[in-house]
Amino acid sequence: MIVVAVFLAAAAGLTLVRIVRGPSTLDRIVAMDVLLAITVCAIAAEAAYSRDATGLPILLGLSLLGAVGSVAVARFADPAARSGPGRPASRESGTVAGGS
Repeated sequence: MIVVAVFLAAAAGLTLVRIVRGPSTLDRIVAMDVLLAITVCAIAAEAAYSRDATGLPILLGLSLLGAVGSVAVARFADPAARSGPGRPASRESGTVAGGS
C-alpha cells in the first residue's frame, strides 16, 4: 500500500505542476481531469486495501463527474461539435454541415 501511495502522490504532484504551468487552458482542464482520475484511483486503492465498500458511491459520483466534464470540455473545445444543421462545420473548410 505504501508503494501505491507513493506512486499516486508522485502522479498527483506532477499533475499539479501541469495545472500551474500549463501553456493553455485546455492543458489545465485535461490535467484537472487526470487529477480527478488519480483521486478515484486513490479512493479505490484505499477501499481495496481496507476491504470496505463505503467509498463506492463516492467513486461512482466522481467517475460520472469526470466523464461528463470530459465530454463537456471536448464539446466546448471543438467548434465542429457545436455546429448544427445549416451551420458551417468549420470556418476553414467553408462546408455546410449536412450538405453535399
